[in-house]
Amino acid sequence: MKIGILTSGGDCPGLNAVIRGAVLKGIAVHGHEFVGFLDGWRGVVEADVIDIPRTMVRGIAKQGGTILGTSRTNPFENGGGPEVIKANMERLGIDAIIAIGGEGTLAAAKRLTDAGLKIVGVPKTVDNDLDATDYTFGFDTAVEIATEAIDRLRTTGESHHRCMIAEVMGRHVGWIALHAGMASGAHAILIPEQKASMEQIADWVRSAHERGRAPLVVVAEGFVPDGQETPHSERGLDTFGRPRLGGIAERLAPELEAMTGIETRATVLGHIQRGGVPTAFDRVLATRLGMAAIDSVVERRWGTMVSLNGTDIVHVGFDAALGNLKAVPQHRYDEAAVLFG
Repeated sequence: MKIGILTSGGDCPGLNAVIRGAVLKGIAVHGHEFVGFLDGWRGVVEADVIDIPRTMVRGIAKQGGTILGTSRTNPFENGGGPEVIKANMERLGIDAIIAIGGEGTLAAAKRLTDAGLKIVGVPKTVDNDLDATDYTFGFDTAVEIATEAIDRLRTTGESHHRCMIAEVMGRHVGWIALHAGMASGAHAILIPEQKASMEQIADWVRSAHERGRAPLVVVAEGFVPDGQETPHSERGLDTFGRPRLGGIAERLAPELEAMTGIETRATVLGHIQRGGVPTAFDRVLATRLGMAAIDSVVERRWGTMVSLNGTDIVHVGFDAALGNLKAVPQHRYDEAAVLFG
């Protein structure tokens, strides 16, 4: 069988480990042949492929990014669509596709599967917001990077007696903020799932400052302050029509400084959170998911994705992953909130 692999959407530590796991098991156990679509769905629509021999995946599990490149191309636009993709696969002799990506990628994969294409998915997002999987690879690395950066911010805050605000990724969920905030001892963690007024945030900041601490606030990019209806977004929409979030920390900093009288600085960590080498946890998880994706192909589980359930890898339908965002539950936030102020 000849299998095409693509990585689509935002880059993420662990993508190369998925590719390696799939290719090594596919060749060693089943004798499959592999090609890679370049730059995500763009390569699928334009039939832009490269061969992936075993030698190509040697030692890549520890590398960040993706050897295949990625993009946010919508496969239903710019000359794409099921018939075009199906014709490309037949001409290239490709029997099935392994699509590695997040919500947008898997939603596109579902539509194409419904149209008759043979596709299985591997969930990928640093945000950890995909339902039907306990964790996605890339999340652990993003939290580790964010925590290290916030630890460095604290030394500056403490030296200058400032309040420091660190903005992390997460889109419409607060998993990165929750984990990095707890790990770094934040005095307030602001996430999309929980409303908080500026007065409440200012109280947490004052409380920490009055105890001789340099207040630390960790905010998710999708946080919506009480009284505001939508997340802060200045950069328009992405290819799939979703708002590009970011910049809420820069809005909070001057307001908090005015309310508390404490010098306040904001730092937006941005894309640094999903760059660099993956953690050991993400390398192992990504490798296991890549190997399980080959099982999905062999067993012809089209329209499904591989998923982490506890410590087991299972197979679930795209619908299960796309129905709802996996939000931070109330009890997890309540655990962290005991430590605020």
